[in-house]
Amino acid sequence: PITAAASRRRERVLTIDARDEIQTDEDREAIIWHDIQNSHRTRRILTGMLDGVEKTESGLTLAVVNYRGFRVAIPVKEMMLYTGKTPSGREFMELMDRLHRILNSRLGAEIDFVVKGYDNDTRSVVASRRDAMLRKRQTFYMDTDEAGEYRIYDGRIIQARVIATAEKAIRIEAFGVECSVMARDLSWDWIGDARDRFSVGDQVLVRVLSVNREDIEHISIKADLRSVSDARQDNLRLCRLQSKYAGTVTDIHKGVVYIRLTNGVNAIAHSCYDLRAPGKSDDVSFAVTRLDEEQGVAVGIITRIIKQHL
Repeated sequence: PITAAASRRRERVLTIDARDEIQTDEDREAIIWHDIQNSHRTRRILTGMLDGVEKTESGLTLAVVNYRGFRVAIPVKEMMLYTGKTPSGREFMELMDRLHRILNSRLGAEIDFVVKGYDNDTRSVVASRRDAMLRKRQTFYMDTDEAGEYRIYDGRIIQARVIATAEKAIRIEAFGVECSVMARDLSWDWIGDARDRFSVGDQVLVRVLSVNREDIEHISIKADLRSVSDARQDNLRLCRLQSKYAGTVTDIHKGVVYIRLTNGVNAIAHSCYDLRAPGKSDDVSFAVTRLDEEQGVAVGIITRIIKQHL
């Protein structure tokens, strides 16, 4: 009779290199499924990618997370997108629609979760992002280390995930706490559209400016990316008074035109000699009339619109 050891030896893949082993798809799947079962038993946090948003026949919104090939369903109430009192009637439907749009904007983001239940036969998994976020909040914002210090405090540089982007801001998640960072706090140089620099799924370094530890359910932070980078370079030395430089309009606000010159200098123009009105993303010719050392910007006039981007 064939022994159990001999049977296992016969099932093993014969490899080119001696004593090498190759995992089959079944082996890998078994290991991953064991991780899911272990998360359910020990409440260990797993991380996957948000790759779908679904509505059930009953109208329930589900966030679908891909964990190494396995489908993990997270009910919208377990995504911790809304912490207020749940309304009823029409207001409830409006809230669900808003949360559905928020989830759609976060497709591709990394999501932490804790498995709440699973079925061995169908290999279906239900999880909670809320439980994972609260555990991280307790560890990094509420608990202290051996020296009695919080792990995350004002001024500390930490790593964060980009979970949503917009023209003028990005949304980050930092160890269980979400925070919006405006475009002006993303970089020393002016950014016309934050989506040109950042994408959902990116990992960035941020500096925590302040932490509000009201309680574990209501923790908020303020953070920026700009101060993490090296000190602002003295680019003004690249500009000379009464000289002209090419640049791109990054924004227009209350009649003031903000320009990023091709030499890396931030510039401001209050008037334009061209008969056409400058618009965002237009390529322009800029004449320097003053150098503002305190603000680190060149002040001047748009002499000509080189190319319009309508």
